[in-house]
Amino acid sequence: SGKPHSTGSSERIQLSGMYNVRKGKIHLPVNRWTRRQAILCGTCLIVSSVKESQTGKMHVLPLIGGKVEEVKKHQHCLAFSSSGPQSQTYYICFDNFTEYLRWLRQASKVASQRISSVDLSCCSLEHLPANLFYSQDLTHLNLKQNFLRLNPSPSTSRALSELQRFTKLKSLNLSNNNLGDFPLAVCSIPTLTELNVSCNALRSVPAVVGEMHKQTFLLDGNFLQSLPDELEHMHQLGYVSLSFNEFTSIPGVLEKLTAMDKLCMSGNCMDTLNLQVLKRMPHVKHIDLRLNSIRRLESNETDFLHHVTQLDLRDNKLGELDATVFNNVEVLHCERNQLVTLKISGYFLKALYASSNELVHLDVYPVPNCLAYMDISRNHLENLPEWVCDSRKLEVLDVGHNQIRELPARLFYNSSLRKLLAGHNMLARLPDRLERTQVEVLDVQHNQLLELPSNLLLKADSLRFLNASANKLEMLPPATLSEETHSILQELYLTNNNLTDKCVPLLTGHPHLKILHMAYNRLQSFPASKMAKLEELEEIDISGNKLKAIPTTIMNCRRMHTVIAHSNCIEVFPEVMQLSEIKCVDLSCNELSEVTLPENLPPKLQELDLTGNPRLALDHKTLELLNNIRCFKIDQPSGGDASGAPAVWSHGYTEASGVKNKLCVAALSANNFCDNREALYGVFDGDRNVEVPYLLQCTMSDILAEELQKTKNEEEYMINTFIVMQRKLGTAGQKLGGSAVLCHIKHDPMDPGGCFTLTSANVGKCQTVLCRNGKPLPLSRCYVMSCEEELKRIKQHKAIITEDGKVNGVTDSTRILGYTFLHPSVVPRPHVQSITLTPQDEFFILGSKGLWDSLSMDEAVEAVRNVPDALAAAKKLCTLAQSYGCNDSISAVVVQLNVTEDSFCCCELNGVPPPSPGIFPQTVNVVIKDRPTDALGMPSSSSGMASEISSEISTSEMSSEVGSTASDEPPQVAMNESSPAYPGEQRCMLHPVCLSNSFQRQLSSATFSSAFSDNGLDSDDEEPIEGVFTNGSRVEVEVDIHCSRAKEKQLLQVPVEASDEGIVISANEDESGLPRKAKYSATGTIGRRRGNGSVAPQERSHNLIEVATDAPLRKTGGYFAAPAQPDPDDQFIIPPELEEEVKEIMKQHQEQQQQQQQQQQRQYPMDNLADYYDTPL
Repeated sequence: SGKPHSTGSSERIQLSGMYNVRKGKIHLPVNRWTRRQAILCGTCLIVSSVKESQTGKMHVLPLIGGKVEEVKKHQHCLAFSSSGPQSQTYYICFDNFTEYLRWLRQASKVASQRISSVDLSCCSLEHLPANLFYSQDLTHLNLKQNFLRLNPSPSTSRALSELQRFTKLKSLNLSNNNLGDFPLAVCSIPTLTELNVSCNALRSVPAVVGEMHKQTFLLDGNFLQSLPDELEHMHQLGYVSLSFNEFTSIPGVLEKLTAMDKLCMSGNCMDTLNLQVLKRMPHVKHIDLRLNSIRRLESNETDFLHHVTQLDLRDNKLGELDATVFNNVEVLHCERNQLVTLKISGYFLKALYASSNELVHLDVYPVPNCLAYMDISRNHLENLPEWVCDSRKLEVLDVGHNQIRELPARLFYNSSLRKLLAGHNMLARLPDRLERTQVEVLDVQHNQLLELPSNLLLKADSLRFLNASANKLEMLPPATLSEETHSILQELYLTNNNLTDKCVPLLTGHPHLKILHMAYNRLQSFPASKMAKLEELEEIDISGNKLKAIPTTIMNCRRMHTVIAHSNCIEVFPEVMQLSEIKCVDLSCNELSEVTLPENLPPKLQELDLTGNPRLALDHKTLELLNNIRCFKIDQPSGGDASGAPAVWSHGYTEASGVKNKLCVAALSANNFCDNREALYGVFDGDRNVEVPYLLQCTMSDILAEELQKTKNEEEYMINTFIVMQRKLGTAGQKLGGSAVLCHIKHDPMDPGGCFTLTSANVGKCQTVLCRNGKPLPLSRCYVMSCEEELKRIKQHKAIITEDGKVNGVTDSTRILGYTFLHPSVVPRPHVQSITLTPQDEFFILGSKGLWDSLSMDEAVEAVRNVPDALAAAKKLCTLAQSYGCNDSISAVVVQLNVTEDSFCCCELNGVPPPSPGIFPQTVNVVIKDRPTDALGMPSSSSGMASEISSEISTSEMSSEVGSTASDEPPQVAMNESSPAYPGEQRCMLHPVCLSNSFQRQLSSATFSSAFSDNGLDSDDEEPIEGVFTNGSRVEVEVDIHCSRAKEKQLLQVPVEASDEGIVISANEDESGLPRKAKYSATGTIGRRRGNGSVAPQERSHNLIEVATDAPLRKTGGYFAAPAQPDPDDQFIIPPELEEEVKEIMKQHQEQQQQQQQQQQRQYPMDNLADYYDTPL
């Protein structure tokens, strides 16, 4: 008896044990009794179907309304029976009388219970289930969001007319069933007091409802234009909701419902508010008329409306408002109108909400001594009204996003003021001398402040939060004049100022500081002694400065969990790994060369970002240790997927989790999408869920690739991509959703004279902006309630918009992926915009909701325009957004463009078919082997893209990968006037002329261990290989990446391998007729396409240095085979003493081949080029 161990975790289990159980009639033979697990859980009896087992399938018997009886023929035996026409019975024999008595008492209590409430919402019901009628004692029934019909079919008897059987029902919810007609059966339920028939496409209400005794009647989201006069007989009706119908005026019958104290008529078609009607409704205290089309108030010399205490006129079209007629109003909402002037009575005013208007004048008379909250942000105010300083109970004042130049000193003397938000104004200074102020939160970001008041921090004893980011501060005021300090400041944001090292010592006057943001200032050092005194510091952001080190005394900050120090000059890895609470470390875009780690990583470490450190080398042990981190980012080996593309575009991206430590965003980046002349970027935001962004990141690129095969119309394939993605979300997209933005760069292969086209598509609040001539050019659009056409569409579909501006209280975006249960109000159709890229286009930014809520597009473009590196630019945007107040997850992608006048192909215009960007020459491989590798070189990616290394990658594989990257500069060709190749031919910048005796220089960098010689070859070699330029441990390789001349003969590949025995020369020749399939690997360069077009084979795990000498043949499907690799059986060894002679022979052989090529070029005119070179871009 008692709770078994396997089920002890369930709190609803009351009794359980292993007993003799049988099912069915008692007269069956005794041998039918079997030992089974029996559990009394909640209101059910659960019996195991497996003998002598506590696991497996369970039989559930509901006991409510059933019976628990004693069986006299068997000792200590009980019969458990369920209720209903299909009742079942289980017999249980207990081992002793104590257990028998315990089960009898407990089960009898359960069986005697009666069901009073049933929730069957969102169950896709087409008719009422039969077991719903087992209990006639229901008092509350929820059938919301189903597919119920008044008469579903003749064959079923469980229609809505059967609801009258519930004679004790008090509350019934039938909303969102699209009934079409009012269910008359509910009028026969005498006890019904609450009825919800919202969103049922009702066009009328029958007169018979006047006979009901309802107290609450919800009719929202229908097509009602009038109400029956019989409603006046419902004297107990206290709440009637008529929102989102089609009323053009207030129904007269409501004047007679004296028990009703709130008028709910938001989202209707009213354009005038007649105050005479409100005068005849003295019982109404709260008026909700938001989301109508009210342009004016019709007074007709109406006296004061003393009874109205709350008035909501949000989202209308008022140009001016004189609300003094509501002389007893306590709360006034008038946001998002077109108000220029506003007059209010201040006798009892407690809260005023007037943001997002065009206010230049605000008059409140008399002085509102009861006013506690006032939001007048996002208006055109140039001065703060004088009466504000005299409001004695004002606690929260928001005047942000105005044009205020000065704040009066008297404002800070208000003893009740706790929160002052004055950001995004034109403040040049704050009051000079401040006495005791009780302000706890002060936000003055985005102003023109040169300094803060000298005694601000001395007198503000209650100040806990200060944000002075985006000003012109050069110094901070002191917090104390002695060693003792009374500062309780906990959060300090000073990002994007001109602060220098002189202000750092002043931070020690705030010993309780928890969050410190000083990014993008002019700091060059952070003294260790000062850091040691900030013991309670939990988060620090000192990015974008010129720091060379983080002080070791950061170990004193035992509570530190976040260290962000990207875009500095840090050379030594800080001691942050010694902190037990550390969770996030961002040291990207610095000058780190090594990482020093303890034996065990901090237990809570979740993210480490080391991208953008070109000198960083990781050894095997370090890499194995770091692979255990959930999110570990380092530069992927150069040239991972950048063949040809970085000459036109390069990108960088970053992501940051919100305050709840959940990363609800994701980014997509493909520099080479579908082919070498396309790219795809995306940002996805799941708001509060992590599932949808991940699904979008993994799926949308594949869907877009498929849609591109069906149509080339930009708007069509983008719209189809989002619609198909909506279907693929499946069950995850039913109640979850996410915003998305995709940017696709393409070059039409059928239009060789065309340019690159950028197509952007977005839903939700993820957006894209293009920087053209230094000015922002928006490519996206947010579809929210403020859009007139979207609001009209939502009203047509009769969705409910709650007071926080969300559709059915779920999302404030009307076009978004997912949330299929809100269809057709919320749809996945994106906004699509295509634009032709020009040389004036510098870069474009993709950002999530958190980014654009904190930064305007103008500010974002201006912030990163002068940042040369795309990764650093994305990091800067993320840091600025967090310092400006963003607490949500953020994702930003910055794509830098280098579109020149010649960035379109004109080869066919000159009579020459353009070669494919994928054609690259064959290479001579110089392989360095049999050398110990002590360090792993991780060259910085030119695109700034980070590779998140998972624990699945072996250390040996990562330590052997060295990639090559294409140059970001436009290709330059060394033309020789005496050369016989293509006299008079003109080529575009994408496909320049490639001479047989010259090649374009492409620099490929790889970092090697110090065990290698200076030239990257074996130390026994006196001369470096031709085409390989060396500088210390960096090796640069000349690669021919463009070759447009057909060669009848393929040159012999001569791979040279430096070994202890000498040089290894391969004698096998590439079999041109056999196409080779390039195998791609998930990470690194082994088995994937490099920046110069070659493909590293899976079987090779050595450092590869490639020198291109010829182009591989085209293979079926438009891809190109990898260069042939030497067969070990065909290799022969050259002794060291013959190396010089062999090199001379190789040189002579190459010269002979060049002469043969020149002769062939004279014999074959341009018209006879091989057809396999006639390939699209």
